[in-house]
Amino acid sequence: MNGNGPPGEAPLVLHREPVRAEWLDYNGHMNVAFYMLAFDHATDAFMDRVGLGRAHAEATGGSVFVLEAHIAYLREVLRGEPLRFATHLLGFDKKRIHCAHTMFHDTENYHAATNELMLLHVDLGRRRSSSMPAPALARLAEIGRAHAECALPPGLSRKIGLMRPA
Repeated sequence: MNGNGPPGEAPLVLHREPVRAEWLDYNGHMNVAFYMLAFDHATDAFMDRVGLGRAHAEATGGSVFVLEAHIAYLREVLRGEPLRFATHLLGFDKKRIHCAHTMFHDTENYHAATNELMLLHVDLGRRRSSSMPAPALARLAEIGRAHAECALPPGLSRKIGLMRPA
């Protein structure tokens, strides 16, 4: 799981980074806002892998926006601890990508958090949804075939709620 294998590697491990000092809160662990930032770095790596990253945006005027995001916080991470992100492609169509990232402590190998995303391909000139280019759809199909048999990370598609008071 080094992320340097073929495009269909399952799951994709494309990003690693440590918990930075400026990401800590007054509890001494990574603040919730910075989980999203770290997961966004993993999303950027995934978009680069499928051909929808910065180079695509600059060359074509097409980019990917987040429609919805969920994070399940499972175990805290502390300053300087190494993080590893595994990406699972859950589904896609011509305009949308449904994926999840799993954050692991890279040396102790515990599952720290899960991020589930729905992404939308957008024409930046019109600021409207648009179809992804054929090469990106082909890469997604290849990854999707490899990921179809993968075990899913815990915490996906959960609903948050409490009983309403009577």
